[in-house]
Amino acid sequence: MGEINTEPQEAAEVDPTEELSYEEKVQNCNAISKPMASKKLTKKCYKLVKKAVKQKTYVRNGLKDVQKRIRKGETGIVIFAGDVTPVDIMCHLPGVCEDKDIPYVYVPSKKDLGAAMGIMRGCMLALVRCHDDYKDTFNELKAEITNLAVAL
Repeated sequence: MGEINTEPQEAAEVDPTEELSYEEKVQNCNAISKPMASKKLTKKCYKLVKKAVKQKTYVRNGLKDVQKRIRKGETGIVIFAGDVTPVDIMCHLPGVCEDKDIPYVYVPSKKDLGAAMGIMRGCMLALVRCHDDYKDTFNELKAEITNLAVAL
């Protein structure tokens, strides 16, 4: 039979706790990730998601759930992660959001979006509905996202 390796294996060269900067995360995004949120707007999106998660059923996450809710008529803000691969699984949703007049924005990292929701895994997209507890933040963010221009 084979021998058992008793030597400790060397750790990876890259430190997993080292956080990528905003610019490095944007470099990892897909080509269709437009309109991309600025650094400041990204932080506002994460803050809104953190507030909305406290209210039951006011945040929908995942492709199937968000798609079903949009089709049934729920409105709010859709936040996409820009570093999703393969891009084919979600590339149709921005068009659906435009048809239903739902504002949407891309943030650079699915891992950070998942962390804002309080889950250990990454999150591909989230639909945030309005609630009285965070109505001012929601309306301010909705106005900023609506004013973002998509370069053709």
